[in-house]
Amino acid sequence: MLDSASTMSSLQTKNIEAVWRQLSIPVVYRPPDKGEILLKLPFSKNNYEWIKSNNQRKPKWLNQFKCWQLPRSWFNKVVEDTLTKHKKLYIIQPYREQEKCAPACWNAEGHECQCSCMGANHGAGNSDGHWFIVSDTFATTWRQRELACRLLEVKP
Repeated sequence: MLDSASTMSSLQTKNIEAVWRQLSIPVVYRPPDKGEILLKLPFSKNNYEWIKSNNQRKPKWLNQFKCWQLPRSWFNKVVEDTLTKHKKLYIIQPYREQEKCAPACWNAEGHECQCSCMGANHGAGNSDGHWFIVSDTFATTWRQRELACRLLEVKP
């Protein structure tokens, strides 16, 4: 019999795989530590031109994954541009369960979030009054890094 932690991990993996396989909402994958990001978009004849836009480097098509491989440094711009065009975007990225949220997260700029809030409080600018603030950052022991998936949507 599986313990609850491995069951949750298995369910999370199936959810991430389902998000990656769907074709209607764009998905960006930011791998742990290093490596290029992957971007899956709904089909359009001009996806290459749209991704390349004013960038000097060329996007690379990965046929085995049916996605674009892009420089990691493009992450924030890809998120912003994709949300502007498609109004929704899944982000699959690493997180660590034992990280604590703190003002450093609430006041962050950009979309790269690795704390346990999984982006729920990221860049929100306040703590909603239910956090005990120790400092701008908070040290803790981290568990093994896992992947999390979140959906960003442009509010009307």
